[in-house]
Amino acid sequence: MINDFLFDNYNYLTFFVESLAAFTGILLYKRYSLIKEYKWFIWFLIYLTICDSAGKYVYLIYGGVLSFLEDTKFVYNYWWSTLFWKIGAVIFFVFYYVEVLNSTLFKKVLKFSGITFLCFSLIYIVLNWEEYFVRSFPVISVLGALIIFMCTIFYFIEVLSSNSILTFYKSLNFYVSTAIFIWWLIITPLVFYDLYHFNGDWNFIFLKWQIYLFANLCMYFTFTFALIYCKPEETKVLE
Repeated sequence: MINDFLFDNYNYLTFFVESLAAFTGILLYKRYSLIKEYKWFIWFLIYLTICDSAGKYVYLIYGGVLSFLEDTKFVYNYWWSTLFWKIGAVIFFVFYYVEVLNSTLFKKVLKFSGITFLCFSLIYIVLNWEEYFVRSFPVISVLGALIIFMCTIFYFIEVLSSNSILTFYKSLNFYVSTAIFIWWLIITPLVFYDLYHFNGDWNFIFLKWQIYLFANLCMYFTFTFALIYCKPEETKVLE
């Protein structure tokens, strides 16, 4: 029963929580419009909703309006999810935390790591061009997760070593950092078990969907709550 519900509604539930966070950001855009990184984050939520929805084009291929793609490399959307999420989202958070962090050293480390990650990912894709369209690349997923962990850990270090620790629970950055840290921590290990997905192990596939759905619900509901609950810090507005 649960597996059937998940199979039938996974995409709808994911779209709902994504669009809820993006819609909340749009409604409250004026509240955060004076702070650069917060505006970026709201636009990022819109970007995620649009790109993830675009990735559902695969459901329109077999017997649908995109049937002309049946015998092409685009019959799967691995290429798209790798591009917009596993690379694009990581690069966004590098720029986001370069703006958030105060430490010059932390900023330099993140910039170097982000540029290196982007260059490596593009080169790796070019060298594995045919596979890029039929599977995910664990090495890109793991390296991206390491950069996300680096971003959030640097942020938590700064919070712990400053007066902002007294009001951390009022900061949008805190909830964003917590949500993406937990999401990548939960999801990243799954890339090592993709063999079971390709072999048609439906027990694993359903488990994977359940984990993804749980992680997505937690992350996007956290984003939505944070946008509603938090207010821009006065010091940032004055900057």
